Amino acid sequence: MNVEMSYLLGMICGNGEIQRNMNDTIISITIPHKKLVTEDFHDIKLYVKASIADIRNTIEPLIGNSLKFIQHQHYTIISFSKPNDEYLIREIIRYIGNANTHNEIKIDNEVLNFSIDEKKYFLKGFADVTGYIRRSNCYFNEYEHRVYLEIPYNWQLVIDICNLLKSIDIPIQNIDWAHPNMRDGYCKKYNEGNSSFWKKEHQIKIWTNEFLIIGFGVLHKQQALEMYTNELIAGYNKIGKKPSDVTHRYYWDSKKRYFKKKIQHPCEGDEFIPEIIRGKHFNSWIEIASELGYVK
Repeated sequence: MNVEMSYLLGMICGNGEIQRNMNDTIISITIPHKKLVTEDFHDIKLYVKASIADIRNTIEPLIGNSLKFIQHQHYTIISFSKPNDEYLIREIIRYIGNANTHNEIKIDNEVLNFSIDEKKYFLKGFADVTGYIRRSNCYFNEYEHRVYLEIPYNWQLVIDICNLLKSIDIPIQNIDWAHPNMRDGYCKKYNEGNSSFWKKEHQIKIWTNEFLIIGFGVLHKQQALEMYTNELIAGYNKIGKKPSDVTHRYYWDSKKRYFKKKIQHPCEGDEFIPEIIRGKHFNSWIEIASELGYVK
């Protein structure tokens, strides 16, 4: 294992697809760019294109050939193929549990035994394809900025990433689960006839200053992370608070927790929800995270 392999594994786990043919395996990784411009009106496609040079410098020596690169309006795809019997392919398949897509991946327990740097590079690769940082991602105050890691469908992957972050002492601020109690806690959308409104991506939310030790390899995301971290630190300093006293907290360190009660939702037994928590009622993201395995 090395940081280059860790970075590649993170990208695959975040937004990868694995196509196995008779002789070769094709691995494709999608880098989304939902918005067309950054918040200071620079072209995101150009930023991603510029970042591909650095990504290539990291991955191409590892895979031993060139990455293919295709850019569309709202996403960029990088890909490569290797013979099925090559060691690199066999190791990738082993680490992702023989999955075909990021929606099915369960991170191998060995990842938790990586070195600190290898874990950081894994998370950087993961964040480059799942992470978003926008001014609208703030908490209550405009300077309370957060990084969002968005994971569609894969409940276990959310817990795996949270536990990997915990292993390098990065707390989660919040998880916005794709669960009816979280996304439609008072049945407003359900009563309007939109019974599937809550079936969206899960969002792991992390304070920007806590995420800074991971960072992004995609240029515009890294620039935004540094800017918003400076704003967060300045904001807390201005009101006489040490930023880490506010942001470096795990949910289990809080002595008192008040969960605003949600009403019973008709979709709590939906098959979209994992069997381990299907049919249960929750009032907080913490209760779901605890049941699924993000604990002290």
